[in-house]
Amino acid sequence: MSTKRSQYEQLLLESNNQSKSVDIRLGTYSIDYYEDIFSPTVTAKILVMDTGDSIVGENGLKQSVYNGLPLRGGERLSLKIAGNSPTNQGLDFSKPENYLYVSSISNVISQSQREIFQLHLVSREAITNETTRVGRKFPTGSSIDTSVSAIIKDYLKTTRVGTIDKTSNTYGFIGNLRKPFTVLVSLASKSVPDGGIAGFFFYQTQDGFQFRAIDNLIKQTPKATYTYTQVNQAEFFRNNDKNIIDYSTERNQNLLEKLRLGTYASYRTYYDPLTFNFTPQEQAVFKADNYVNKLKNLGQELEIPNGLGNIPTRIMTHVLDIGTMEKDVSTKPNANPSLFQSQSMMRYNVLFLQTVNMMVPLNTNLKAGDIIECNLPKISQSDKNVFDEQQSGLYMIKELCHHFDLDGSYTSMKLVRDTFGKHGKNNK
Repeated sequence: MSTKRSQYEQLLLESNNQSKSVDIRLGTYSIDYYEDIFSPTVTAKILVMDTGDSIVGENGLKQSVYNGLPLRGGERLSLKIAGNSPTNQGLDFSKPENYLYVSSISNVISQSQREIFQLHLVSREAITNETTRVGRKFPTGSSIDTSVSAIIKDYLKTTRVGTIDKTSNTYGFIGNLRKPFTVLVSLASKSVPDGGIAGFFFYQTQDGFQFRAIDNLIKQTPKATYTYTQVNQAEFFRNNDKNIIDYSTERNQNLLEKLRLGTYASYRTYYDPLTFNFTPQEQAVFKADNYVNKLKNLGQELEIPNGLGNIPTRIMTHVLDIGTMEKDVSTKPNANPSLFQSQSMMRYNVLFLQTVNMMVPLNTNLKAGDIIECNLPKISQSDKNVFDEQQSGLYMIKELCHHFDLDGSYTSMKLVRDTFGKHGKNNK
């Protein structure tokens, strides 16, 4: 199985002024690398033990990394870890454009013969985000995906861009000196894909920044298929790299929360500041029942409990946005919330119907937002080799951690899905 120890090819830590550098490979105890579809930046943690002779200080004597470099935050790290099997590509953050940066140092323990500390790392763009503000105007009629690409390029100053999905709606706005990540996450909640249901995610992976429609993520081909078994088979019978080491169901439906959020039905009233009118009552009710056949699912068709798709459980009010300070006053709402607000709220909340925690042998090819297939056992006295047709199926990786230590390498994931069962008709 691909749980054997991985090789650290490069772990070079540079001082803030780049005048000093130190190789921390021999002192590294463990590395944890994280991605999350809710996080605009990748993060990492490295646990280091230093014996005090790693770097020459200003007095010419060898010192520990913590004071000899010194570590004060903002240092950059070149990281490269080889995959521990032919199918693993490993992690590569060794090029200047994708170096990781020290955001904080914690758990510093100083003893007579050694020093232990933990480095917390983020991407360079996470630091740029804190020093940059979006102040420009994006005029009414601007495509949202075009605005997203412009903000990533002009404000985050990066070329590390993955997939930017096209949006069918437009939106004009003024940055109001908000941080780029704040604006980009806000745009994701307002975006609608072509021919799909509203709801996007903005996040970062090994491949760069992603602006993905939930519908398009669901339509992906599964990256891998994992099976839970308590027996490691011979290599010519089964690829043990695809065995599930451990899993647990963290959550399976939270009906009261979904009702409070108006997932299945809501009442929306919008005020038009030009006409002084409110939304007509016959247009104010949003019903998930009207979208069941349009919703892309990871499993079978969405089932709304006890006919709750016809009973509004949340009331929302909103002032319509008419234009973005144009000379010619527009009479059409700017990103009409009736076309996306309740849709995206339904899409986001339904996606987290089930949450499963899972550990598998290291697979650095997996990234946040990927789809995997899981075969989970059915609790049965008669046949223990039968898979559970309701729990098994396609899952989306909400977040993952690639863990490396002296004993082995693993990938831990938090998986989510929107419906029960396998291979629903709407997931293509």
